[in-house]
Amino acid sequence: MERQLLSGNEAIALGAAHAGVRVAAAYPGTPSTEILEAAARFPEIYTEWSSNEAVAVEVALGASYTGVRAMASMKHVGLNVAADAFMAAATTGVRGGLVIISADDPGIHSSQNEQDSRNYARLGRVPCLEPADSQEAYTFTRLAFELSEEFDTPVLLRPTTRVCHSKSVVQPVEPAAITLTPQFVHEPAKLVMLPGAARGRWPKLTERLEKLAAWGETAECNHIINGSAELGIITSGISFHYAREVFPEASFLKLGLSYPLPERKIKEFTAGVSRIMVIEENDGFLELQLKAMGLSVIGKAAFPRTGEYSPDIIRAAAAGAGLTRPGNPAAAGDTELAKRPPLLCPGCPHAGIYFTLSSLGHRSVLPGRQARPPRLTICGDIGCYTLGAYAPLSAMDTCGCMGAGISQAAGMARAGLPEKPLAVIGDSTFMHSGINSLLNAVYNQANICVLILDNATTAMTGHQGHPGSGVSPAGERRNNVVIENLVRGAGVADVTVVDAFDLKAVRNAVKQGLAAGQLAVVIVRGDCPTLTRKRGKPRLVNEKCDDCGACLLVGCSAIQRDEDGHIFIDRSVCVGEYCTICQQVCPRGAIVEAETAS
Repeated sequence: MERQLLSGNEAIALGAAHAGVRVAAAYPGTPSTEILEAAARFPEIYTEWSSNEAVAVEVALGASYTGVRAMASMKHVGLNVAADAFMAAATTGVRGGLVIISADDPGIHSSQNEQDSRNYARLGRVPCLEPADSQEAYTFTRLAFELSEEFDTPVLLRPTTRVCHSKSVVQPVEPAAITLTPQFVHEPAKLVMLPGAARGRWPKLTERLEKLAAWGETAECNHIINGSAELGIITSGISFHYAREVFPEASFLKLGLSYPLPERKIKEFTAGVSRIMVIEENDGFLELQLKAMGLSVIGKAAFPRTGEYSPDIIRAAAAGAGLTRPGNPAAAGDTELAKRPPLLCPGCPHAGIYFTLSSLGHRSVLPGRQARPPRLTICGDIGCYTLGAYAPLSAMDTCGCMGAGISQAAGMARAGLPEKPLAVIGDSTFMHSGINSLLNAVYNQANICVLILDNATTAMTGHQGHPGSGVSPAGERRNNVVIENLVRGAGVADVTVVDAFDLKAVRNAVKQGLAAGQLAVVIVRGDCPTLTRKRGKPRLVNEKCDDCGACLLVGCSAIQRDEDGHIFIDRSVCVGEYCTICQQVCPRGAIVEAETAS
């Protein structure tokens, strides 16, 4: 077949398609999002954006039970959400091949923490494959489905950010010839994990692991590259390429299967070298297992325990630990790049509500004015609207994980917080896990005000659909859940829907929600400008402007000061009448349509 230049995510999708996958489910999250988007290009694969990662695994597992091959993809923190479903799949095993992809984010490029998904492989006693480039992303995906069926187990595929988003050449091979009719075979002892059945399954997981370790002893994905007998390096994933660049003379044991480890092969390799180093991003996952085998290895004592690796980082760490002589100065790294603060986009529907919260909550003041003690307690969540935490808006006090804001606010109310807490959540995150929190708040009569910022998409990860948007991964229309109907159906009596770009209506709705003596939900609705791409007549600043800076408090990146301190609007990015928030804020009426400027 013809070679292709693919990203790791595209290669995983192609590998899945060539492996005969029929069902693919995911929740978007960087760096994994493009896997499902690429899979959606294959009409033979049913694809869906599930409402959260646990649902995605459950959908894929259900498909697997009928004998078809299926996969679920997510980012590393999504595997926390899916942990229960992951462990259930690990326990029952599979029928059709089941691959669960968890893309790790070393360096926290777009996440709330840094964690190592390989630990879940050990927890669930399932095999973990780690691709180092796009070719391996393709090959290992196909291999994962074969392993899944041969050993009756889900397989964890763990790419990392640099593998997911970098492109390299892939040589595909002929697609697997898989034709079958889905059917369900009744086998309660395997699939119904009542305690009696679970006790029967659990020892099988240990047996399975031992068989997989034996398989790994001769597997091609675990291979030795002979070099100097002075230094042997054990590594996996993208770290292999970095280490090869820094230590080209060393011998290497590259582990494609990072769990379970092939102990005999490892000891054979280490017996032939004088010094052993383990180079791996995130946790010392391999190092810990190697030391448990009684091997003396150099790992996290020399190399960073956090952050994304690069050849320069490995070279500097090795030199710092006295393992090598200092090399050439590092090439330009992240620390030398210009720092740009994250901002809401011009025309963002979240700007108005955050300006409102900021002003009501005394979070920002005009230049020269004295700051006041902040008011309002605002519990945030994960999404574009998290950017409301940054100045000048500064209107978010907590942000932990998907869907937590509503529950945190409820907890504060029950703890006796004198003021009524606010929870801010986006429409996609509300569908993900905010619904559960809202149901809990209804049931437990939490006196909080919930703001659902509805821009009809999952904007932060690239406009993926969700149950509220009714758009499939392939862009087709599907049923959509109407948020206000759902909220009312959940038992919320005080529900208000407002236009995100009508500041007066937004302010009144928030004040009413705070004043209500019960749980109140305000849905703030407005289109995401980067999705609709609507551009109106831009605004400009006329001679009435006294440069007070009130419009800057909106946090719109189109509004700036020039070198002389005068305010101007970047007409190339202003969306004009589709926003007008700055126009509504200006106390002097100095912001006008470009064509009506005096």
